[in-house]
Amino acid sequence: MSRPTIRDVARAAGVSLATVDRVLNRRAGVRAKTVAKVEEAMQRLDFTRDITAANLSKKRRYRLSFLLPDGDNSFMRGLAAAVQATSKHSSLERAEVTVTMVPAFDGPALAHALDAIDRSATDGVAVVATDAAEVRDAIGRLIVDGVRVVTLVSDLPGSSRDRFVGIDNVVAGRTAAGLLGRFCGSAPGRIAVVAGSMLLRDHVERRQGFETVMREHYPHLTVLPSLEGLDDAERVASLLGELLAQDGEIAGLYSLGAGNRGVVTALERAGLAGRVRVVAHEVSPHARAALHDGIFDAVINQDAGHEARSAVRILKALIDDRPVLEAQEQIRIDIFMRDNLP
Repeated sequence: MSRPTIRDVARAAGVSLATVDRVLNRRAGVRAKTVAKVEEAMQRLDFTRDITAANLSKKRRYRLSFLLPDGDNSFMRGLAAAVQATSKHSSLERAEVTVTMVPAFDGPALAHALDAIDRSATDGVAVVATDAAEVRDAIGRLIVDGVRVVTLVSDLPGSSRDRFVGIDNVVAGRTAAGLLGRFCGSAPGRIAVVAGSMLLRDHVERRQGFETVMREHYPHLTVLPSLEGLDDAERVASLLGELLAQDGEIAGLYSLGAGNRGVVTALERAGLAGRVRVVAHEVSPHARAALHDGIFDAVINQDAGHEARSAVRILKALIDDRPVLEAQEQIRIDIFMRDNLP
């Protein structure tokens, strides 16, 4: 049997094609009783709307805006490149993708960029969120104005955003603790933690998951307060270098943000490269080299290309009020060591 069409729905409901079209597109001017008749007919006929065909017939375009943090963060530069690459493919699927770079760790600047988005020319927004009240409020204003919003990489669950696209960062932190605890062995020691900023939800959640597992399973290892390096290599090298000079009991190090180049520099200057066990995040060129040279023991990675493509697909589904294919959009946590580097 052929699939039921919009004409079949109109005939079954006893209404015009124009009325069915208005109901499908949630336009005003249709009585509630008529809407109910059309929806009942669709259910009875098992009518499924072909969104792609409908959009092509209406020359529908999805206007999407990505707000990403600026700076030297290798992962974020890779994410920006992945979004740009995705935009070329998405243009074939009638999606127009723009990228705006915003100062990193700057809540007011991000809120200003969100407020500056042209609502009349934007259907959906993907944003790497800074955990700040003004950012939550700005996202809320976008939602009220009818723009769909997803947070990307770093979530803002207290906001009214539609969805989060990224790895489970608590699980990532727990994974890092399981690896580092095994690498460090049974001797007592202290664990240094290098973060970008605790204003980022993903860094907070990684630290939370890491601490939980260390307390439960590796109580002989003391986790130190986070050094906030702001993803700046020189700042990380300076802060970590001071800690290594002052504390001779550092057995392991968890780098939960960017700044891997600074971690390597500090360890090499202190003569501890390859002696302190290290788990870091993201397979950047510097992290790859550190794994190869035995300075890093493991790197936890997330696929920036998958995240960019997933954000586009999810925004399009939200705009069309379609269900999301959850299995396709789950971002994996990958673990790389020197032996399995791609």
